[in-house]
Amino acid sequence: MASYSQVDVDGYPAFQLGGSRFDQSTVLGRYRHFLDVVDPRTLFTSKTQLQNSIQLLEDYKSGTLSSDTTNRQLWQAQKVKQAIIHPDTGEKILMPFRMSGFVPFGAPIVVGLLLPNLTLKATVFWQWLNQSHNACVNYSNRNATKPTPMSKFLGGYLGAITSACSIAVGLTVLVGKAQKFSPATKMIIQKFVPFPAVATASVCNVVLMRISELGEGIEVSDEDGNVVGCSKIAAKRALQETAMTRAVLPAPILILPPIIMTLFER
Repeated sequence: MASYSQVDVDGYPAFQLGGSRFDQSTVLGRYRHFLDVVDPRTLFTSKTQLQNSIQLLEDYKSGTLSSDTTNRQLWQAQKVKQAIIHPDTGEKILMPFRMSGFVPFGAPIVVGLLLPNLTLKATVFWQWLNQSHNACVNYSNRNATKPTPMSKFLGGYLGAITSACSIAVGLTVLVGKAQKFSPATKMIIQKFVPFPAVATASVCNVVLMRISELGEGIEVSDEDGNVVGCSKIAAKRALQETAMTRAVLPAPILILPPIIMTLFER
């Protein structure tokens, strides 16, 4: 494991291949690790920089590193590779579907979801676009240790779109027909409609697209990275944690802006 109590002059701990440079036993460490994963600066990595990063890590594994290589260079190389290259397939992930691209490419869609006075057609369009982006992100960052039929991903995609559009349109119509709410109250409530629709659909997307892992299990490795077998328990835990993350992740961007806009309007 990396020694988090001992850092070099640049503030970097001893490099650990496949590990995190932040202490994962603390909330702050896990938060900083997540910020590192979604860092959009890796989107501007050139082909040469990527190749150099991959080669540096290969040199580390083979024990042929130059003596003047720093921990900072190694951690940065690993960050770049993990942001761009899929760990199972070894292929480059398309820029809009990388975790580091989730914010810059997802932000315009969130703005569309929060536009005031959306028609039902516009509501369906933005929910479809959002779930299409989510589905591509899920597929691009999937566990690919075992082949999964494309039908599984298509089923998840259709399930997510159906649930998102149904909930968004249903809640919009329901709120619009509610007699006990004033027009001003209806407008406030409708601002929060995107969140339950997106949260539910995101969970459906993940569950339907990765449900086969529950029956087959996923590969687990020891501390040295050697595969020791397949685990259904690990698959269940991974799916649960991913689904919970997908449900909670939209909350700040789909709940806070409507609250702030309502306060400004008042």
